[in-house]
Amino acid sequence: MNIDTPILIVGGGPVGLGLALDLGWRGVECLLIDELERDGYKNHPRANLVNSRTMEFCRRWGISERVKQVGTPPDYPHTAMYVTSLRGHLIARIERPSHGGGGKLAFTPEPPQRCNQIWFDPVLRERAEGFSSVALRYRWRFDSFTQGADGVISNVSDPATGESHAIHSLYLAACCGGRSPIRRILGIDRNEGEVLGAPISIYFRSQNLWDRHDKGKGVLHFIVGPTGVWATLNSLNGGDLWRVTLHGGAKEHAAHELIDHKDVLTRIIGAEFPYELISISPWVRKKLVTARYRRGRVFLAGDCAHQNTPTGGYGMNTGMGDAVDLGWKLAAALDGWAGPKLLDSYDAERRPVARHNVEEATRSFQLRSFAAIPELVESSPAGEAARKELGERIVENTSRELLSDGIAMGYRYERSPIVCADGSAPPPVSVTEYVQSTFPGARAPHVRLDDWRSMIDLFGRSFVMLRLGKDAPEVAPFETAAKRRGVPLQTTTIGDPAACFAYEKKLVLVRPDGHVAWRGDALPRNADAVIARVTGAP
Repeated sequence: MNIDTPILIVGGGPVGLGLALDLGWRGVECLLIDELERDGYKNHPRANLVNSRTMEFCRRWGISERVKQVGTPPDYPHTAMYVTSLRGHLIARIERPSHGGGGKLAFTPEPPQRCNQIWFDPVLRERAEGFSSVALRYRWRFDSFTQGADGVISNVSDPATGESHAIHSLYLAACCGGRSPIRRILGIDRNEGEVLGAPISIYFRSQNLWDRHDKGKGVLHFIVGPTGVWATLNSLNGGDLWRVTLHGGAKEHAAHELIDHKDVLTRIIGAEFPYELISISPWVRKKLVTARYRRGRVFLAGDCAHQNTPTGGYGMNTGMGDAVDLGWKLAAALDGWAGPKLLDSYDAERRPVARHNVEEATRSFQLRSFAAIPELVESSPAGEAARKELGERIVENTSRELLSDGIAMGYRYERSPIVCADGSAPPPVSVTEYVQSTFPGARAPHVRLDDWRSMIDLFGRSFVMLRLGKDAPEVAPFETAAKRRGVPLQTTTIGDPAACFAYEKKLVLVRPDGHVAWRGDALPRNADAVIARVTGAP
C-alpha cells in the first residue's frame, strides 16, 4: 500500500505525540507510526517531571488540567530527601512548595507537575487523536527510507500481517528514541554516545509506604551510603506505585534477573514490608548530543537527537521543546511562508539547549558520588557530624537539580538566524533562577491580565505584534510586510501596567512558539527586513 502524508513522524513517545499534537492543533496533516502499542510504558515507567514550560505547551493544547488530574495528587508534597534508609538517618530535605497542583510561581500560570509517562503519554495521545488531520498507526515497524529533492519515501511493515507499505512524505521527523534506525541510516553519531552507567529499575506496588517510616511523604528519596547515592526511590503517583533505581558503574547489575529485590527494598526502607513486584528492567545511562538535527528533509528530535541521565528531569522536557520548535516551522513550510532558513534554524536553536541541559544533568549525576565517609551511617556523634556536613553540602551543591527553573524556562535563542538582536546586554543565565525578559530569543513573559488570562495565552497560532501602552507606535508597516509575504500576524494592544513593565519595550514581536523575535520602542527603518529575517527569508 502506498500512503501520502505531508509529515511522517516515527516514534509514539511523548516527543512524537507532542509533535503530532502541535501539528494537529495547527491544522496540519501528519501520520505517526510506532512499532509498539506503548500505552504509557506500564511495564517500565520512565519520565516523571513535567516542567513548567512543558505544562505551558499543554495549556496551549488544552490538556494542562487533564495532566494535573491524572498525575500526582495536588496535595501530595514534592519533597526530596537524602537518607541512609527511610527508617534510618535523614541527611538533607529539600522542600518544593511551588511544585504540584497547589504550587504557585510568579513567572508562569503552570507550575511543574509530576505525571509519569504511564499517564502523560495517554493524555497526549487522546488529544492528538482528536484532530482529524492526525493519524496514528501503532504496530507498524519503520524499516528504511530514501530522500530526494521532492520528498522522503519510507518503507514500513506490519509484523502482525506481514504487509509492507511505502509512505511518501515531504518531511520525516525521527522521534524514535536513542536507538533510532533513522539516525544510523543518516550516519550521524555512530558511537551512540558516552555510557555513564547501567542502572536497574525495580517497579513495585505498596500501599501507604510513608506509614512505615518517620520521614513523611516525598516524591524523591536518595538512598546514601558511605560513598554516595546508591539508589533512588521515586513515588510515581503519590500513592501505591514506586520505582527504585539502582545506580552503579557501566558493568554493574548486568545480570538483572539475579537481583535480590527483597533485599534491596528492605535495605532502602530499613525493614521488611509487603509489596507486589511488577517488573525489573535494566537500562543504560547515556550522554549524547547528536552532531546534526537535520539532514535534508529529515529531522531528529527527543532522545533521537540528545540523551542525558534522567538526573534533574531534563530529557523529556528538552524533547518537548524540540517538538514545539519544529512544529510551527514545519507548519510554516507547508503553508508556504517559510523562508529557506526557517527549517535550518531548528538545529541552530535546539542543539545549544540540549548541550547545556545534557552537561548540567551529567554534572548533577556526578555529584552523587563522593569520597568515602565511613562514619556516615553510624549512630554516633561522629556520624551525626558527618551527616550534618554532607547535608549542608547537598543543599548547596546538588539541590539545583530539583529547583531548576532556569533550565525549564530560561533557555533563549539569542544566536538564532531568525531572531533580531538589539545590541542589549543579555540577562544572566542560571540553572535555578529564572527572571522574565523580552531579550530577543527569550520566552515572552507571563503576566496575569485583568480578565485572568495570561499573556502567554495570546501566543501560538501566529506571530503576534504587541503594542505596549497607549503611546505605542502604530505597526501598519509590519502588517503590510507580513501580508505581502503571507505571514500570519496578529496585532494586539496591551495597556496593563504590569505587562508594559514586564515587556520592557513599546513593541514586541512574538513568534508562534512564544519566543521573542524582535523588540523596540520605535518602528525599524525596514519592517519588511524584520519580517523576512524572522521567517527565514533570504
